[in-house]
Amino acid sequence: MGTVRTPHEGHAVSELRVMVVDDHPMWRDGVARDLTAIGFDVVATADSVASATARAGAVRPDVVLMDMNLPDGTGAQATAGVLAAHPGTRVLILSASDERDDVLDAIKAGATGYLVKSAQQSELVAAVRATGDGQTVFTPGLAGLVLGEYRRMSQGPENDAPVLTGRETEVLRYVAKGMSSRQIATRLEISPRTVENHVGSSLRKLQLGNRVELARYAIEHGLDAE
Repeated sequence: MGTVRTPHEGHAVSELRVMVVDDHPMWRDGVARDLTAIGFDVVATADSVASATARAGAVRPDVVLMDMNLPDGTGAQATAGVLAAHPGTRVLILSASDERDDVLDAIKAGATGYLVKSAQQSELVAAVRATGDGQTVFTPGLAGLVLGEYRRMSQGPENDAPVLTGRETEVLRYVAKGMSSRQIATRLEISPRTVENHVGSSLRKLQLGNRVELARYAIEHGLDAE
């Protein structure tokens, strides 16, 4: 079974709180140990959809490293459960599978990145940091797959277009003007992390791959002029 530590036990050694979800104990514990040694605050591990969902709500991680094959479901189901328990987290898939359906299922469930387990440790560390910063991260070759699927889906009926909330639209307007998350946060009197949460939500709703495409979407829809 995995382990869990509440937010108030011990001292964080990094601003990023990480949870590792994998049903293989040696792999899970090895990744957790390596990340801890580097300086991340690994607050929990889990080995199933159920434990991942429960622990995400308890420890509120910034980043969850998620395997796609779990004993009681898929990584996509676990991703949806984690985000329901703690919407502020970001999920980075770390899986042996690079199958198209697995990748797309994970992204549609709300994951913001997908890395295969053959990645080097330096790539994993960089991916965790980037995910914590609100960026999308993909193993080379998978980004094109995801963006291609987003474009295909975006060609559906216009009346099926996702609806952004008022705050998401407001944030998007400033993204179109080229403002950073910190600048937007100051303007709207909210935290930079809240800004990134709105950006991430807009990316998922609009089926876009990164902040550049989000800015382009906003400009094409005239939001930069408002």
